[in-house]
Amino acid sequence: MTDARGAARPNGGTPHAPGTPCWVSLMVRSLDATEEFYGALFGWEFRPGPQPFGPSVRALLDGHDVAGIGLLPPDRHLPVAWTPYFASADADATAEAVRSRGGTVGVGPLDVSAAGRLAICSDPCGAVFGVWQAADPLGTSVTGVPGTPAWNELTTFESQTVAKFYETVFGYDEEPEVSADFDHITLRLDGRPVAGVRGVGRAVPRDRGPHWTTYFTVTDTDDAVDHVRHLGGRILTPARDSPHGRVATVADREGARFALLQGPR
Repeated sequence: MTDARGAARPNGGTPHAPGTPCWVSLMVRSLDATEEFYGALFGWEFRPGPQPFGPSVRALLDGHDVAGIGLLPPDRHLPVAWTPYFASADADATAEAVRSRGGTVGVGPLDVSAAGRLAICSDPCGAVFGVWQAADPLGTSVTGVPGTPAWNELTTFESQTVAKFYETVFGYDEEPEVSADFDHITLRLDGRPVAGVRGVGRAVPRDRGPHWTTYFTVTDTDDAVDHVRHLGGRILTPARDSPHGRVATVADREGARFALLQGPR
């Protein structure tokens, strides 16, 4: 992995224990169109962000940082995708752990203004993720309300081997779901679930390969799906009920995929 996807500044929460998902970001070809889409869908507002790789904005909800969006260089023909970041007490040490376990460090570690230090990596199967070391304690986070990240799920070939990579790098425990036809592991940190790993074998999309999907909380998944369609996005997986709530997979105008999650009632 050599690209710079997801390079906007991670922030937006209380101090995160190492390994905790702490930020999501997106690199796009048009900042204006992307701001229009997500502003209308989630009610985000936008402020200028740091520019380690070019122009970027911070997405805010009620004044709190939620996500980062950066502009892809015009000469870089890269997939547009949401990237999750995981907290680290030492980004350099985490990057070295990624390399030693068979992953790749494509960007960094490097300082992002005075906010902290980041690295953009990929696991041994190629799924891209970020590492974020905050310079200062963070403020109160916004979670569990519409328009905020709710969950991150890795789609890969087979869960067990890749889960071991993340467990070694970030100190997770795993909770496998025992089933003859369902390959899924929940990654836990200090007993609480923080991310999922789903193995789908040959069903991994050829145009994407293994990848992380970010779920965003919504009030009503069906209404949000209609809104995505009206805003020029695409519906990839129609709304359906799951053990965790009503969920749908969609894509924005540039093709960045994400999921919508309405919690159980």
